[in-house]
Amino acid sequence: METTKLEVLKIAAFSDGSTGGNPAGVVITDALPESVVMQQVAAEVGFSETVFAAPAGDSWQVRYFSPESEVPFCGHATIALGAALALRFGDGVFPLILNQAEITVEGHAGGDAKNKGTTPATTPAITAALQSPPTHSKAAPAELVKSALALFGYSEKDLDKRIPPALIHGGANHLVLTLSSRQALASMKYDLNEGRTLMTKEGLVTILLAYCETPRLFHTRNPFASGGVYEDPATGASTAAFAGYLRDIHWPHGGSIDIIQGEDMKMRSHLHADIQDTPGSSIRISGTARIMEE
Repeated sequence: METTKLEVLKIAAFSDGSTGGNPAGVVITDALPESVVMQQVAAEVGFSETVFAAPAGDSWQVRYFSPESEVPFCGHATIALGAALALRFGDGVFPLILNQAEITVEGHAGGDAKNKGTTPATTPAITAALQSPPTHSKAAPAELVKSALALFGYSEKDLDKRIPPALIHGGANHLVLTLSSRQALASMKYDLNEGRTLMTKEGLVTILLAYCETPRLFHTRNPFASGGVYEDPATGASTAAFAGYLRDIHWPHGGSIDIIQGEDMKMRSHLHADIQDTPGSSIRISGTARIMEE
């Protein structure tokens, strides 16, 4: 299948009104292309992820590609896919079959969006919500924490001791470091090649840096060097994993948290996570999406 025959819809997921969000490419096709083609398309699109979806019975077979590699799960691209499916087929819940999990995404484009145009002038407000794969977490090894702190130029005193460093999972593997000040979060910088080496060695998709403003409101940044991306403005997979981790440590989340991400990139994004009590259960991640102008 030639890449020129694939239509790529560009959607920013977890937008903040009509701005912000994390751009994703969305390809809905009758059959998934070969892996090499999907990788080529993702590199050409240049966003942190492009999602590919094809019908599989009553479900959709889904794969995600960054410009440099395939990833097992991507939250913002799933939200973008939910928006695209709602625009094409109408509001609904769409079962998704991933490489390593089965999840759902729910899309709402105003209820009567089927067959409507998808330009910014004609598209109604779009919302989407995904149910993540199961979550789990464990304490991060001391040597990994030391290496990650060194990568970003932080020290132990920059960490918020209430939320210890951890390896977290909600469909993909992440390291989370919770910082003690918003200033420390804003000052984040690192070498992309060094970050790629560390993340690849440790099997991490991203490193999540977080600051707790209140028990239910967090600011985050998400270096994605493993995929060749310096930073993501909105990351649903790590948000799901982080919400699951907060549940594991009995954090007073009150059933949900909100995440502000991308602010330091001038691409403010808003993610909402609903947290069930059952340990390890799926996290519901929701937000709005906007069609991007070409």
